[in-house]
Amino acid sequence: MTKLTNPETETQEAIGIASETPETRLPDFELETFFPYRVRVFYSDVTRALSAVYQRDYGMMPAEWRTMAILGSASGGLQASEIVARSSMDKVVVSRAVKRMEERGFLTRESNEADGRSFLLQLSEEGRAAFEDLAPKLKAVEQKMLSGLSPAEIEGFLAVTRRIRENLSDELDGMSD
Repeated sequence: MTKLTNPETETQEAIGIASETPETRLPDFELETFFPYRVRVFYSDVTRALSAVYQRDYGMMPAEWRTMAILGSASGGLQASEIVARSSMDKVVVSRAVKRMEERGFLTRESNEADGRSFLLQLSEEGRAAFEDLAPKLKAVEQKMLSGLSPAEIEGFLAVTRRIRENLSDELDGMSD
């Protein structure tokens, strides 16, 4: 007697897809409610709101603005490795941002007397002027983002982000962006 088979079931079994039963049902997963996805969307929205200002006014990319902000807040020149450490950017991203900013006249590079193998980076006069023009505009965008939130809500949000970073610290030790 010939055995009747279901080609679809045989194919599914051959590639390791079992028939769905209550015991094998996959957990519900909705991308729209998945926390890492929501954080990525939030980051994208925030970056777009800020970059609209520095791209419009100075044709800068996010890495250039972050580099400028770090140098603009520093009391003296910094090595590129210090910019990497103070930011969430990879050293290659910082290197490209520094190169472009230098080409545009926004920063200067000087030999580091303490370490002859490295350079100290700082904003040029033109870079300092751009930073001083952009900083209050970006603070205004930040204020718009935070409007309607109480100081307690803002502090609560910051506390949550600190806690999540602490939760991830063991997994992220030694990893770079």
